[in-house]
Amino acid sequence: MGFVLDGLDAEAYDRQYSDGELLRRITAYFRPHVKTMVLVSIVTAVGSIFPPLAAKLISKGIDDAAKGEDVTIVLKWAAFITFLGVVGWLVNYLRQRYTAIAVGEVVLKVREDSMNAVLARDMSFYDEFASGKVVSRVLSDTNDFSSVVTLSIELLSQVMLVIAVTASLFFVNVTLGWITLAISPLVIVAALAFRRIARSATQQAQRASSLVNSAVSETVSGIGVAKSFRREALIYKEFAETNAMQYRIKVRQSIIFGSIWPVLGSITGLALVVLVYFGGRISIENPANLSVGDWFLFIQSVGLFFFPLTSIASFWSQFQLGLAAGERVFALMDAEARVTQSDSLPVTEMPGEVVFKNVRFAYNPESVVLNDFNLHIKVGEKIAIVGHTGAGKSSIVKLLLRFYEFQGGSIFIDGRDIRTLDLAAYRTHTGLVPQVPFLFSGNVMENIRYGRPEADDTEVLKAAQALGGGEWLADLPDGLMSDVGERGSRLSLGQRQLVALARVLLRNPSIFFLDEATASIDPFTEAQIQEGLDVVMQGRTSIVIAHRLSTVRSADRILVLKNGDVIEQGSHESLLAGGGHYAELYNTYFRHQTFDYRPWEG
Repeated sequence: MGFVLDGLDAEAYDRQYSDGELLRRITAYFRPHVKTMVLVSIVTAVGSIFPPLAAKLISKGIDDAAKGEDVTIVLKWAAFITFLGVVGWLVNYLRQRYTAIAVGEVVLKVREDSMNAVLARDMSFYDEFASGKVVSRVLSDTNDFSSVVTLSIELLSQVMLVIAVTASLFFVNVTLGWITLAISPLVIVAALAFRRIARSATQQAQRASSLVNSAVSETVSGIGVAKSFRREALIYKEFAETNAMQYRIKVRQSIIFGSIWPVLGSITGLALVVLVYFGGRISIENPANLSVGDWFLFIQSVGLFFFPLTSIASFWSQFQLGLAAGERVFALMDAEARVTQSDSLPVTEMPGEVVFKNVRFAYNPESVVLNDFNLHIKVGEKIAIVGHTGAGKSSIVKLLLRFYEFQGGSIFIDGRDIRTLDLAAYRTHTGLVPQVPFLFSGNVMENIRYGRPEADDTEVLKAAQALGGGEWLADLPDGLMSDVGERGSRLSLGQRQLVALARVLLRNPSIFFLDEATASIDPFTEAQIQEGLDVVMQGRTSIVIAHRLSTVRSADRILVLKNGDVIEQGSHESLLAGGGHYAELYNTYFRHQTFDYRPWEG
């Protein structure tokens, strides 16, 4: 069945937990709800009395009817049985109600912890693992985890019922009681035999579901690209293959889980045949020891005994669904952080001096990006970084934002090792505008305020008007209240950059990072963005991965990177006059942006 499992390998951060370790983790989520669980236990214990008691009353009614008693006596038993049914319904309602509360609260906490784990993961984690699969763990697996809670509570109910019914079996007839107990281990052994195969099948099913979620998530995110290249048919074909794989896995899982009940049913059926034979002989040979009513009571009780017993016996097989889901969720929570702080020194203010000292960084052991890298950026200095793709420009920004961990050397912020700072406090003093600014669903004002949630409307408006005199707001249909659409799809790239710049300006960071967009925009929008950049960079240490000539020219210093090393640095004029690598980059990337550029002149 190898073809079924293609693409279902575990993620690198997955780990194997023993059942005992998983149960300890799960139990920890139950502890805050001990009172509810105790109440459920009491209600369950009370409820377990009603089925055997109802069977006893029915047997008494049968015996009285067989003796020719008055019909009013039989009606009396019927009234008692009806009353027990009503009370039993009320007890079961209470059990279900408080079980639902316990399950809901436990799953709520697990999902909250999962989301915290998602937020705590490093950026490198999301570069390595598909976001759709992570989403599947937070949503689908936490939902499947609820089966652990439900089954655990149901197990208590079934155990109490088995105890009550077992007592009634021995009360009716000791010999038949021992025969019943002698057969019951067969049911338990058969159920436990499914344990390992059920766990494996469940893990594969959950991985298949995460693949489907990931495929759908990626397709929706990149639907524009897919349509522009007319790749809908190929995407559908790939999705159909993934979906078909999930179908085969789910069918396999259903067959495994579905086969346990016929097996257990066959065993309990054979047990019932044996009991009917021996019970019939006792009833015929010695009616005094086993009346017709008692015989009915025993057969009823056997049914009540084997149903919860099979549920208990199959518990571990069904429990694997929840355990496998819990294992995936706990693996996400326990994923080791690659970015680690050695201390958490407070950062109340940050002038913005940056020093790289002999820094070594690699995304993986085979690909070293920065090797023995050194750089000193003064407070308030505006740095433009240029270089071919793969030179290490973005890596410098990612290391300063602590999105990735460097493997050697040191980075100092205002004379303090960046690894000793309180990371949350440090990041409040930084501002980033990525190459493709991300906007959240909502309006422009909400997206600008995202940088400082406590800011009032006046402060947001002031930040927006500080960019280009606020003229760009007039191009929006409803100004600051304009809906940006999903990921900012209703705004142009230039407008998204202006919103992102206003967001950073409202935050008022000490160090500003910008990865300029390479897409072409009209000269008017570029002028607005450049005016906005001048405002944002004023008095701040600024590090820009430059793609626009206007930004390069306005920088205090230009760093020219090649293979992770600064090979040239200086002003635009001095570097251009030097005729080195910067001059090559200028002719390749920047020269066409000049007003006097004439391509026919070479």
